[in-house]
Amino acid sequence: MMIESKHVHGLDHNIGTLPELQGLRPAAIIFLGPPGAGKGTQAQQVAKEHSLPHISTGDVFRTHVSNKTALGLKASEAMSRGMLVADDLVCNMVAEYIQSLDHVGCMVLDGFPRSVAQAEWLDRFLRTRTSGMNDLPHSAPIAVQINVERDQLLRRLSGRRSCSSCGRIYNLHFQPTRNDGICDYDGAKLQMRPDDAENVVRERLTVHEKNTFPLTEYYRRKGQLREIDGNDAVEKVRAAITRVTRMLTI
Repeated sequence: MMIESKHVHGLDHNIGTLPELQGLRPAAIIFLGPPGAGKGTQAQQVAKEHSLPHISTGDVFRTHVSNKTALGLKASEAMSRGMLVADDLVCNMVAEYIQSLDHVGCMVLDGFPRSVAQAEWLDRFLRTRTSGMNDLPHSAPIAVQINVERDQLLRRLSGRRSCSSCGRIYNLHFQPTRNDGICDYDGAKLQMRPDDAENVVRERLTVHEKNTFPLTEYYRRKGQLREIDGNDAVEKVRAAITRVTRMLTI
């Protein structure tokens, strides 16, 4: 089963119709995909290669909470009650961070938006932000979705182990240690995060698929979605993404 994967119109069933991307100057490149797809790694690489701001909303969120800002306190209160953080709080955090940047061009978004409501807010925000800027004629973002088969995601996430001493990351299936359960570097025992337990991973993937399908369709209908096969090695996934970004003016 392919997480969030639908029929992809395009040149090679992965990256959409390339000619229509030629010269497009998006206000943002959004990375989408399930947990374990590697979207954070790929987003960082694109940002580094093109000298663009990489905005990880997880990092933005944690900063607000740890600094006990007004927005962070409201978010903490919601989480303490077991509630989802409201869209308006998340959007305000993102807006505040973007406005603090000394940068008016394209940016890379990692972990945002996560709902259609947030995507609609982002469209309005980008239109307002780029209004009147001659060097940013296109305010619409491009969404790059990395699709990975469920079994592959399960192996990536449930097989993950870390050293209890040095923190090095291993994987039982793809990067095992020489001695079972023992770190190659310092001989300390490996440990598994509670949320990497297979039953927890399965639930996370199910929730993600259910919650983000409308978001995927939102960008698909607008012609702003490009899908990448994330089952390959990191380098091959990166090459497919490069075939998209090289067509853009960023």
